Amino acid sequence: MTNKISIEDSIYVAGHNGMAGSAICRSLKKFGYKNLITLSKNELDLRDQGKVRKWFKCNTPDIVVLAAAKVGGILANSMYPYDFMLDNILIQTNLMESSFNNSVKRFLFLSSSCAYPKECPQPIKEDYLLNSCLEKTNEGYALAKILGMKFCEALNKQKLFDAFSLMPTNLYGPNDNYDDNNSHVFAALIKKFVIAKVNNFDEVICWGDGSPKREFLHVDDLGDACVFCLENFQYKKESFSYLNVGTGKDITIFELASTIKEIVGYKGKIVWDRTKPNGTPQKKLDVTRLKKLGWESKIGLKEGIIKTIDEFKKNL
Repeated sequence: MTNKISIEDSIYVAGHNGMAGSAICRSLKKFGYKNLITLSKNELDLRDQGKVRKWFKCNTPDIVVLAAAKVGGILANSMYPYDFMLDNILIQTNLMESSFNNSVKRFLFLSSSCAYPKECPQPIKEDYLLNSCLEKTNEGYALAKILGMKFCEALNKQKLFDAFSLMPTNLYGPNDNYDDNNSHVFAALIKKFVIAKVNNFDEVICWGDGSPKREFLHVDDLGDACVFCLENFQYKKESFSYLNVGTGKDITIFELASTIKEIVGYKGKIVWDRTKPNGTPQKKLDVTRLKKLGWESKIGLKEGIIKTIDEFKKNL
């Protein structure tokens, strides 16, 4: 049974300082939800089961949105699979267990399209989950996310706990991570071309050969989708407890790099380093289910790129 949320509900957004979490907070406030609970890692380490249990007993929220996670790009995922698995599994299980045990009304778990198999038919439908092998470069992170999704599903089926998951495609926008070793492709390209333009570099080196196709969703669209689903998505016992969130459109990394180069106004050349991994060949989500519920993305890719470049320049 799905519990209706109200404006008066207290909503704990775990991971509010991150890109996704901050966007969810902005959207909740935009739609009139003012009773938000946010905690820094110093205030509550979500990996610590004892501290999480104690906090929930004293501060039981009505709604919990889990956007907290250890995230990173291809390099970080390849080098530290244990860290990505352990931290994410601890965060997820601690929050889900305490939410259930303290009668939280609704629980939204933010998963990732990285949880889908490497060789999925395109576009990727929700029922392709666990159909084949995962992409090796982010296997640890993907396995943790799958476990979180299945935990939500199990709580629904066995305990009738109102928990569901959303699987966003590749995100970009405010509060993205621009670290050279941990950023995702969108942020990495924005940084590369802006810095190259400012410093008059002759070339920009991009990973792989540019052929992989990716779908990109502005994080403010994700925030709106989360609010929409909290208000409207109803999990039934026989249906899926997770939904794709995306645009339903993809672009090659080559096209993305070229578009960013043009918008930045960079005049040098792009050099593709084919010794670096491409990652999954294509990843475009089937967003039919969410569209049928009544939600579609609103921020176009070019508009989003312009906004993101402007925001990055302000923080240089």
